[in-house]
Amino acid sequence: MSLTRREFVASGLTAFTLPDLSHLVFAADNEAPIPVVDTHTHFYDPTRPQGVPWPSKDDPLLYRSVLPKEFQTLTKPFGVTGTVIVEASSWVEDNQWLLDLAKSDPFVLGVVGNLSPGTELFSKHLARFARNPVYRGIRVNADLVNKGLDRPEFLSDLKKLIDADLELDVNGGPEMLPIVDRLADRLPDLRIVINHLSNVKIDGKEPPAAWQSGLKACATHSKVFLKVSALIESARAGQRQAPTDTSFYRPILNVAWKTFGEDRLIYGSNWPVSDNAGPYKVVFQVVSEFFRDHGRVASEKFFARNAHAAYKWPA
Repeated sequence: MSLTRREFVASGLTAFTLPDLSHLVFAADNEAPIPVVDTHTHFYDPTRPQGVPWPSKDDPLLYRSVLPKEFQTLTKPFGVTGTVIVEASSWVEDNQWLLDLAKSDPFVLGVVGNLSPGTELFSKHLARFARNPVYRGIRVNADLVNKGLDRPEFLSDLKKLIDADLELDVNGGPEMLPIVDRLADRLPDLRIVINHLSNVKIDGKEPPAAWQSGLKACATHSKVFLKVSALIESARAGQRQAPTDTSFYRPILNVAWKTFGEDRLIYGSNWPVSDNAGPYKVVFQVVSEFFRDHGRVASEKFFARNAHAAYKWPA
């Protein structure tokens, strides 16, 4: 069973009937499963006449048509009720292509597009796409933010996201954390979602002190969220598959939990890229086992409520 956007929000994110999910880690003690929103998926279709800018043709795993119906079927056993698509193309018209996917599929709750703040046509493009309520924000790389922090036109464009009640996903390595801290200090009303735990290397040990310090600085800003996504990719060594034991990920997840708390951690898979490191089952199992230890309320927030607070998809 999947909910429409209106039904999902109206449900208050409470339990509802799904196929037999008794095997799920958080579905125990006669409790019904909770809704799950995966806030980081990529969809694209290389068979289009114009093709795609990513992935490349020499990528045997990813270079194929990847569309929501496949993902919905794949994740149904895990209780995934909807997704937020994150851009995978620098082409402006692919913002519209993603919105067209959402128009025909209520499983898509929101779209995070690709536009470049501080450029001449940003305002025009943002106004165009933001007319569609499923358009929930944009994603940028941390280096673009770093270069734009001292440019008035860049900050002015980001203020337009605030005015439109949209958010900003930021991607990059651990060095992005001080950049996000500076941005949030300048624009405290902008909802910012740090992607992929800032792509910190996961080796089963205590995470680097600099990463922990940067994370703490970002967490002082109430509208900064941390997306627990690309988890198993960051734990992959060379060409091997990522570890499947939740204990391997606990050091990194413990720091994320202690720093951001139960109200600003968000679930995302980074599918289908995550398939490079392991199946979706591993992605889901690691985080569900970890959050079960923190109780049902924390799980409900991590898997759905916090996502809605960050992205505010429409009813």
